[in-house]
Amino acid sequence: MKIMKKVIVKNSTAGKITSGFPWIYRNEILAVEESAEPGELVRLHARGGAFLGIGYVNPLSQITVRVFCTEDRSIDKEFLMGKISKALQKRHDLREVTTAYRLIHAEADELPGLVVDRYADFLAVQINTAGMERLRPLILSCLVETVQPAGIYEKSEEKFRSKEGLATEEKVLHGRVPESILIEEYGARFIVRLKESQKTGFYLDQRRNRQRVALYVRAGFDVLDLFSNTGGFGIHAAFRGARSVRFVDVSATALRQAEENVLLNQLKAVETARADAFHYIREAYEKGRFFDLIIVDPPSFAQTRRTRESAVRAFRQLISGCLRLLRGGGVLAVFSCSQAVSLEDIKEASLKASGDTGSRLDILDYLLQDIDHPVRPHIPNSLYLKGLLLRKEV
Repeated sequence: MKIMKKVIVKNSTAGKITSGFPWIYRNEILAVEESAEPGELVRLHARGGAFLGIGYVNPLSQITVRVFCTEDRSIDKEFLMGKISKALQKRHDLREVTTAYRLIHAEADELPGLVVDRYADFLAVQINTAGMERLRPLILSCLVETVQPAGIYEKSEEKFRSKEGLATEEKVLHGRVPESILIEEYGARFIVRLKESQKTGFYLDQRRNRQRVALYVRAGFDVLDLFSNTGGFGIHAAFRGARSVRFVDVSATALRQAEENVLLNQLKAVETARADAFHYIREAYEKGRFFDLIIVDPPSFAQTRRTRESAVRAFRQLISGCLRLLRGGGVLAVFSCSQAVSLEDIKEASLKASGDTGSRLDILDYLLQDIDHPVRPHIPNSLYLKGLLLRKEV
């Protein structure tokens, strides 16, 4: 085993590490044995000298150490192959309902800084930290050997890599990657374009919620899919017999892909509108257009807790507008993908919006991310996607 430098942490931090929390912040470190380079593997010790685990360090990052394991072992091919195989096994049941799923979800799969999504025979990879960057050749070798993909495409997050002192480039890392990839999900088909899509290509975390929301659709429903991206929710609603579906998004690229997905599934009575969701809601109300199901799945309104209050106000405004467009007995699905906004925050915004509009609401369901985005109790940050399914009383 290669000799690693030591990082000494506070006693309070030692307890967090042994309980499984994978991050060590700069102010929790007492000493580093020698100056360590970004991404270098280190041994973690308590103040009294007790061994705590293995991680990698980056002095440039506020999250200075990310923990791999609490065992005293090498971080080598055997280690990575074991983690990838374990992650594959966790997703085994999903292969019965979809050809696309998140294979590795960073810290929640004990591989901090690494995200891998599978789209049929292809992988989209995010290598977002200096520690994982150092392991890049080994990671790719393990993925090729374990998954045997036809191609691997890099979709690393620039905002994360810049904090780590890393440049970002999207490119093919292995094999070939076509311009479009066909995936299936609960019988619906979608085109994914890795080279022009948001994130790693498709919002896989909403898979289960797309199905659950669609279960409330009845023949003759008019459906509004706000922040629709490439049309996941609306297409499942159309499959259930909706009379009409309207996709609203600010991205022309996303709406073009939504239109392709509509044609691919041979659906009718589907329209797209390139618009800001807040503006669209006001215009629809002025024109007297109403709906039986509305989906609100916005991008993150709060990147930090400091912006939480403004995010909750934005949700209140959105939900109020949607309730005015919703027919009596209609259903509203509202989501937040921000860790800073809690389920209680969404409930509070919904309660105030019901007061604003004179509506009464029933909570039909609580909605979370699908199982390929694991939620670990010892990693609070792993729960980020929350939603409510609400019914407006007649």
